[in-house]
Amino acid sequence: MNAMSKKTEITAADILPMTQYAEERPGRRKRMTEIKRDRRVAVGPDATFYFESYDTMFHQVHEMLFIEKGGEEQIADELSAYNPLIPNGRELVATLMFEVDDPVRRAKFLAGLGGVEETVTIEFADETVLGVPEADVDRTTADGKASSVQFIHFPFTGDQAAKFAAAGQQARLCIGHEKYGHIAVLPEATRQALAGDFA
Repeated sequence: MNAMSKKTEITAADILPMTQYAEERPGRRKRMTEIKRDRRVAVGPDATFYFESYDTMFHQVHEMLFIEKGGEEQIADELSAYNPLIPNGRELVATLMFEVDDPVRRAKFLAGLGGVEETVTIEFADETVLGVPEADVDRTTADGKASSVQFIHFPFTGDQAAKFAAAGQQARLCIGHEKYGHIAVLPEATRQALAGDFA
């Protein structure tokens, strides 16, 4: 794959006029639903990973601009928030969400989950890629409570990326926290979609 074909940053010049986005929005939302289907992985009963890409972040930025109607002044804030979640060509990036509907159970669950963002791995062949939490803010409080939303980068070497992308390669997404230890095998369609994130 040509490394130049992978965009890793949204610029202000990429932002569509909101009148154009409004017209295209129904079709774009439908296409995004299809793209996200193969980029969503449940791990255990309460955790879901949403693997991000240039396309998912392009959509997210435009949705925020469309909904909040902040105009030109809002663009820089959205770009600074979402550009770090676009894979850089040698990594995968995921939003990890702990989705517990009951507020009492959710509070108790998250209170015991401190440091969970340090225990996430992708395993395949004889390789283990350790997830690295986004450094924007600390996602575990001093008293050990985890945030329900985590942003995780998975830095790959070139050799690891090639192994991960090999046809038929089985890969596992793992959370190794003592209070939440779960593993999911990546569906083949998901592994192929994520392999496309490597430049």
